[in-house]
Amino acid sequence: MKRLFIIGAVLFLISCNQAQDKISDTAILISNVTIIDAVTGDLIPDRQIVIDSGRIKKIVASIENNEVYKTVINGQGKYALPGLAEMHAHIPSPPTSKERTEEILFLYLSNGITTIRGMLGHPSHLELRKAAEKGELLSPRIFTSSPSLNGNSVTTAEEARNKVISYKNDGYDFLKIHPGIKRDVFDELVKTANEAGITFSGHVPVDVGIEHALNSKYASIDHVDGFLEGLVPASANVDPNDNGFFGYNFTKLADTAKIEALVELSEKNKVWIVPTQSLFERWFAPVDGETLLQQPEMKYMSEATLSNWKVRKEASTGPETNFDKKQWEIFIEIRRKLIYLLNKKGHGLLLGSDAPQLFNVPGFSIHHEIEGMAASGLTPIEIIRSGTVNPARFFDMEDVFGQLKEGMAADILLVNSNPMEDIGALKDLTGVMVRGVWLSKEDIDQKLQIIAKSASAK
Repeated sequence: MKRLFIIGAVLFLISCNQAQDKISDTAILISNVTIIDAVTGDLIPDRQIVIDSGRIKKIVASIENNEVYKTVINGQGKYALPGLAEMHAHIPSPPTSKERTEEILFLYLSNGITTIRGMLGHPSHLELRKAAEKGELLSPRIFTSSPSLNGNSVTTAEEARNKVISYKNDGYDFLKIHPGIKRDVFDELVKTANEAGITFSGHVPVDVGIEHALNSKYASIDHVDGFLEGLVPASANVDPNDNGFFGYNFTKLADTAKIEALVELSEKNKVWIVPTQSLFERWFAPVDGETLLQQPEMKYMSEATLSNWKVRKEASTGPETNFDKKQWEIFIEIRRKLIYLLNKKGHGLLLGSDAPQLFNVPGFSIHHEIEGMAASGLTPIEIIRSGTVNPARFFDMEDVFGQLKEGMAADILLVNSNPMEDIGALKDLTGVMVRGVWLSKEDIDQKLQIIAKSASAK
């Protein structure tokens, strides 16, 4: 009798273990892949990644009975890293159609971008964020700014106070600062934002200046805005409003010996920087608009958009503008030095390209941004961190995304070669997983064909 009881107990335990080990029908296995540690850059070969319900369930060296998984993605010879974040994105707003908005969101996904930070908020973006969170919308994870706070929308301290409180109550993730805000109005905005518990990011108004902006503890300063103006000695006695395009007019006056102090101030105040360097090497650069229009990704934008970009490009750097190539070369070298040192000695960089902006097609522009960061001296792992680990730190969501770890969101970029050797490998996709939804290269290409056809009809 006792022996029968023991046998029964053993069989019960075995059945329990088998039940626990039962593989869900929705589980996905990425087999024999090399994982890139987004913190260290280390390569971890021959790993099996199990995904279910939008999360990474386990990462192990080996798995028995691979055939029980209904979906197996062969990772042999491939590299897995966390999905990228585009930290200076723009999301369409009405009257843009629902269909076109979804196409733009897919363009981000098609290039491995699984998180976006929308930098010009609209009430419709709050609904998009909710739909993405619920899995009702195929989209990157969305964070959205408030509508623009600028010299026209907040002209008094009272207006600033009221709008900050209103935007906080509406549920926006942060406030967007644009040019033109007077310093006293800005200070009231900052005071109210701190009291309300909402951060602010974006441009540095001329009347505020870079040192005061850094000391005011922006969450991020985008475009490296205000830094070049901050390099101009007081003895130059310039009118700060004559700065031109992000300080370009002051290029020859800039004292690069002042860079270290500004970098130290950014670190002291924990201010992240989003370079958007692609703007300055494409839009505001000595490259012909027609050349840019020949790039393959332009087919995903409408003819009206491309025509507008061409006109604005001519107005910025065309023959009638007195655009000086030699001055631009000095300007771009100063920016590259700033980017390099802000990464090495500042609080850090966040990957962001400002798309869709002139000749920056959503998703595709992130690779132009990556090229600009590499030209500034960043290593592949530093660039990868700027689009993975750093954004997770920025949002205080290090336990949710930004790394490939058990329990974290299944946001995965699978590429065919090693980006630690050549960062351009990030363009050579096997596929993208966004919170457990797998998009193969074939799926992506098929959808991109539809988007190109749609754009050509507009």
